[in-house]
Amino acid sequence: MGMKDQFQEKSEQWQQQAKQKAQQAREQAQQRGKQGQERGKQGQERGKQGQERGRQGEPMRDRDEETERLRREEEDRFSQDYDA
Repeated sequence: MGMKDQFQEKSEQWQQQAKQKAQQAREQAQQRGKQGQERGKQGQERGKQGQERGRQGEPMRDRDEETERLRREEEDRFSQDYDA
């Protein structure tokens, strides 16, 4: 085998390796893209859930305000009983 053949064989090996690495890089990029899309969807779902929880929490605030108002009224009545 001559030197020309050796260089040509080595060149072909490098070309094949380069093609394999390029293919692997494409596959990894596709996987990262899919993972990013999945994370985006999960984030959107979490955002929707958070909004729903916020809506559910609004009546809770109303109940807290109502409870606080009733407590204050009762304290006022209690104070009036002892002031008289």
